[in-house]
Amino acid sequence: MKNRFRLTLCIIILLFTAIGPVYSQNNVTIPGFPFVDFNVREAETNQEVALSIQLLLLLSVLTLAPSLIILTTCFLRIAIVFDFIKRALSLQQVPPTTVLMGIALFLTIFIMWPTFTQMYDEGFAPFAAEEIGIDALYTKVEGPLRMFMFRQLEGDYENIRLFMTMQDLPKPQTDLDVPTYILIPAFVLHELTYAFKIGILLFIPFIVIDMVVASTLMSMGMIMLPPVMISMPFKLIVFVLADGWDLIVRKLIESFG
Repeated sequence: MKNRFRLTLCIIILLFTAIGPVYSQNNVTIPGFPFVDFNVREAETNQEVALSIQLLLLLSVLTLAPSLIILTTCFLRIAIVFDFIKRALSLQQVPPTTVLMGIALFLTIFIMWPTFTQMYDEGFAPFAAEEIGIDALYTKVEGPLRMFMFRQLEGDYENIRLFMTMQDLPKPQTDLDVPTYILIPAFVLHELTYAFKIGILLFIPFIVIDMVVASTLMSMGMIMLPPVMISMPFKLIVFVLADGWDLIVRKLIESFG
């Protein structure tokens, strides 16, 4: 395969080399290979320095974009709940973590689609049409996402009070008085707490099955037999008969209503 690729590449280069002079004699221009050039020079004005700093900050933000998307959407809660399900069922390799994270991603897109649509219609579309500036774009895009996070807090402002107190900020009178850098960590802590509550409720019935199986094996004198090996099929049967995936996904989506 490598030799075939090299042969093909050599033939293409030879064709360009042989056909180029012929087309040049006939005053016919052939498309060549593109050349990309980046020039780096010293900044001459303060405006160029500011532009370079903004470019560096933008590249830094782009590297953090996946984390920002994970922590400001419903992905965190869904991913933690799915991991709890896998551990409660005593599953090691099936389903793979990549599959669970893929399902969590598409569920996140499904749940966040109205918010993303509002962010696009109110922010990016007018900005692309040159109707608003970059400052207005940030405000329009930030608004729907803040509304989503406040809606998930459900009036539980303990985490917001915690971070506001740590920053020595005055007590907010409305939601608009809460800075975004305070709202995001408060939302993350709330999602972690909510997801762990769901995980505890998921673990309880499967722990009961483990206890029953372990007690039965001890009463039969089968101490050397791992209880997990026997309890896992029973847990899978209960989970499948109860239509567990449908119930969990349905309740997760309803929890973001």
